[in-house]
Amino acid sequence: MADITALLEPQIPALRRYAYALVRDHDAADDLVQDTLERALSRWSLRRPEGDLRAWLFTIQRNLYVSAWRRGRRRGTTIAIDEAALPGVAARQETVMEAHDVLAALDHLPEEQKSLLLLIGVEDFSYDEAARILGMPIGTVMSRLARARQRLRAIVETGRSTLLRRVK
Repeated sequence: MADITALLEPQIPALRRYAYALVRDHDAADDLVQDTLERALSRWSLRRPEGDLRAWLFTIQRNLYVSAWRRGRRRGTTIAIDEAALPGVAARQETVMEAHDVLAALDHLPEEQKSLLLLIGVEDFSYDEAARILGMPIGTVMSRLARARQRLRAIVETGRSTLLRRVK
């Protein structure tokens, strides 16, 4: 068990980053990482020893996220009773606003495009690794990634022009 822990522990920060990028909630991201690690431990004997552990864990995490996302779509939106109020004053830094625009634009992308952008752009997976994680041909990964980048750029540019006016 100690050797499994030694293999899994270094992967947790990357799993947390990816989970947070997917669900945009720290508590839900921690739950997703915990579910991922629990699933990995319970199915450790099914793992291919010669396979890439990181890709296997990200595949498990993405599959858990997609299952929960589909389940949520069937059930509808839920509203937490104890939602925290947003601060009354918005941040003034333009970079914070631009980052917010990009994160908001990510939420408007279809799930498969969002997953691709996060895997390749944030987690630095190669196209080949992302193709294995998502279970699709590398050509499909490349074309979907190109469409995702194009769509994200269009959303950010049109959204920014309505949200933020630059005066020079």
